[in-house]
Amino acid sequence: MPGTVTMYSTTWCGYCTRLKGQMDRAGIAYNEINIEQDPESAAFVEKANGGNQTVPTVLFADGSTLTNPSLAQVKQKIGA
Repeated sequence: MPGTVTMYSTTWCGYCTRLKGQMDRAGIAYNEINIEQDPESAAFVEKANGGNQTVPTVLFADGSTLTNPSLAQVKQKIGA
């Protein structure tokens, strides 16, 4: 369901592109936020990653995050 998974990414991130494609094929809806265009999101990613702007960072409905997760990790987290 839209809004339960948010992926923080950049346009140039190959890992982001890969995870988006995998999630699209698996039918997992997500909101995408480009941290290069949203300073507040960039700050959130830094906070979640020890000061680094590491993407993809995925935020789940329960407030937890995973950094550069596999599709299997995302599915497990959302119960898919």
